Formats: sequence, C-alpha cells, structure tokens
Amino acid sequence: MGDNIPQHSHCQMCGKAIPVTETLCSDDCRQKYYALVRKRKLLVYLMYGLIFAIVIILYLFSNDILG
Repeated sequence: MGDNIPQHSHCQMCGKAIPVTETLCSDDCRQKYYALVRKRKLLVYLMYGLIFAIVIILYLFSNDILG
C-alpha cells in the first residue's frame, strides 16, 4: 500500500516532508527552532533557580523554628 512513498522525515517545526538526512526544512524553521530551544533553556534555569531559592528559604525558616 505505501510502496510508492519515498523514505522521508518531517520538519520538527512545521511538519513538512523533508529528506531523511534533514531535521528542519528552511532557515525560517531553523530560526524558530533555535528561539524555542533558547526559551526552554531559560525556563529550565529559572525553574532551578526558583527551586534553589525555595530550599534556601525553607532551610532558613526551619532553623528559626527549631533553633
């Protein structure tokens, strides 16, 4: 049934069919992809910072309550 479809992959941003060796279909999708990666990295760093701050605050309050 699918014998006539050549081997292909899909663009990670827009889903367009591309050659198997490619990841993204155009420079526009490449720019959007890298912007998305930068945004996700920033959110991960912010999350780690928030967790660290919460742990420090909890540690300081536990010393006040227990000590």
